[in-house]
Amino acid sequence: MSSENGQSGGGAEGAPPPEQLALIRESVRKAGVPRAKPRTWRGAALAKELPVARVLVDKGVLHLDRYFDYAVPEELDADAQPGVRVRVRFGAGRHRVREGRREGGGLIDGFLIERVAESDYSGPLAALAQVVSPERVLSEELLGLARAVADRYAGGLADVLQLAVPPRSARAEQRPSPEPLPVPGRPEAGSWERYERGAGFLEALASGGAPRAVWNALPGPAWSEEIARAVVATLASGRGALVVLPDGRAVARVDAALTSLMGKGRHAVLTADAGPEKRYREWLAVRRGSVRAVVGTRAAMFAPVRDLGLVALWDDGDDSHSEQHAPQPHAREVLLLRAAQDKCGFLLGSWSCTVEAAQLVESGWARPLVAAREQVRGAAPLVRTVGDGDLARDEAARAARLPTLAWQAVREGLRHGPVLVQVPRRGYVPRMACANCRVPARCRHCSGPLEARGSGAELRCGWCGREEGSWHCQECGGFRLRAQVVGARRTAEELGRAFPAVPVRTSGREQVLDTVPGTPSLVVSTPGAEPVAEGGYAAALLLDGWAMLGRPDLRAGEDALRRWIGAASLVRPQSAGGTVVVLAEPTLRPVQALVRWDPVGHAVRELAERAELGFPPVSRMASVAGPGEAVEEFLRTAELPPEAEVLGPVPLPVTAVGRPRRVGAPPAGEQWDRALVRVPPGSGAALAAALKTAQAARMARGAGEVAVWVRVDPPGIG
Repeated sequence: MSSENGQSGGGAEGAPPPEQLALIRESVRKAGVPRAKPRTWRGAALAKELPVARVLVDKGVLHLDRYFDYAVPEELDADAQPGVRVRVRFGAGRHRVREGRREGGGLIDGFLIERVAESDYSGPLAALAQVVSPERVLSEELLGLARAVADRYAGGLADVLQLAVPPRSARAEQRPSPEPLPVPGRPEAGSWERYERGAGFLEALASGGAPRAVWNALPGPAWSEEIARAVVATLASGRGALVVLPDGRAVARVDAALTSLMGKGRHAVLTADAGPEKRYREWLAVRRGSVRAVVGTRAAMFAPVRDLGLVALWDDGDDSHSEQHAPQPHAREVLLLRAAQDKCGFLLGSWSCTVEAAQLVESGWARPLVAAREQVRGAAPLVRTVGDGDLARDEAARAARLPTLAWQAVREGLRHGPVLVQVPRRGYVPRMACANCRVPARCRHCSGPLEARGSGAELRCGWCGREEGSWHCQECGGFRLRAQVVGARRTAEELGRAFPAVPVRTSGREQVLDTVPGTPSLVVSTPGAEPVAEGGYAAALLLDGWAMLGRPDLRAGEDALRRWIGAASLVRPQSAGGTVVVLAEPTLRPVQALVRWDPVGHAVRELAERAELGFPPVSRMASVAGPGEAVEEFLRTAELPPEAEVLGPVPLPVTAVGRPRRVGAPPAGEQWDRALVRVPPGSGAALAAALKTAQAARMARGAGEVAVWVRVDPPGIG
């Protein structure tokens, strides 16, 4: 470097040149008032009108689930409006008072709920530290919904708002939202004509009505366009619409259908895959009223749609609709609360039918939206069954995994198009058993199940991960193993050997396919990951039905039927040669419902049986899980409703070391107990309030170090 260049730095070594200093000064000048560090506002004048702000602090603990009063400095008066994000100091003691202001405590985020003239608190108030952004993200409607969800699920308001309001992106807030487009015209009924009241449902939405329906969709791909037409009909009335779907693939289909009907710019897509900035930008466009239609996954259930005219949910039995973060609300229940709060239309659609959906119809709250039996028979494929008796008489089934009927269906289907094979497990051979006596193969160290991850691979424990190189059966002394439950990859390998000239594709957790071409191929998929085939599948095999029906869960039959119908709905109609073969005992009720294509009848019968036994959803139930002594103390101190019935506690399975921990499950190696609390219809709110009060009191006493998980409406109760 020359001496001239060296002196051009302005004297001090490493200092920026004058051009950079000038640029910095210009940037500061354009920025106006520099961004101030949050402070105590000691001695500052207060706002002349409504000088007290009520703030919900984001502490996430139940005993602080209330509003706290703060003084509003005059400098923050204009920006400190209800609904904005603020930062406040929390945790200062009463003795830390200077010049009439409480000081100290850590900075914490919160929402400004309202401005009032006087505080109910008689002591000195701390001042708002900072208004994070003047954007009013929390409306009165969203606050009311969040409070209703928190009360229903015995949770905290701050936890619900974390689910309802996405994280802030300053760049997204600075960008203006587009101007709203004109209201679209009324759509044609289209394929809604196939349903007995389909055209009338669309007409009611377009006329500004609020119809409520449980929709049993016909098999095939038309469901996404039918949802889109319902959204367009609602927008035609000058109102907004919200659609919640189980996954990104379903969102993409409805997004494409809406774009085809209305063009771009009239609806927003809210999914986690979009990234935080884009998602927040789309959310702001909805909050500001630029768009009035929202399509998204579970998080979209709180979308702040203005003038809401319709809430719609597709496939409410899918596990993805159940939120995993506290207080773990279900999208169906949130949309039911929104329909009641906004007095808007409600549409619950699925190829199948859950017990909760049947209850909405049985109670008269919603009306059924179904097709005539002639339409159902014309759209559904032929369903054939293979039971235990058939397998015992089938020589081919003894030597191979698939019975003769299944091989014939695959061979015939491949002549006309792709064939879907649904396997209820992923991986290679997730479970092994003795080939002689069928006793499950267990690990010698921890008694966990032995698995085979690939062809020729060593056996490995599914719990502790130890390899097993010299296994022998403890019951009969045998050394040969057989697949107890064969996974998707093993099935793909077997079918590939049987049909060497046919391409084999797999769709599961590692890679989920969206679509496959209509050319002959074998598509092996786990439940819920089935791709859509162009023109529909020629045939489908539903393997190992007993694996889904045999789960120790109240919803095992309902869930198995939902997954079977979800796969079978992708198959061509019987008139076009579509065939489905299910390997399950044909006398079982879910299998009979699949053969008749009658998921509604199955749900109605399930509802009647649960009503007799006092099971959900007829009754309300909550689970309390944790260490045994903590659970007993919680139940002893909780002031439960007089009609509450406590079932248990009973020990929960111990989570093995190294295995992923599910939400609410005990830490690895710890023994937890679980109790179920059941109340009759009409007492659910009292139960949730009692559980919330008991948990808040427990945390206030400092007993929260020992975890006790409370969940209202647990999805799996055994």
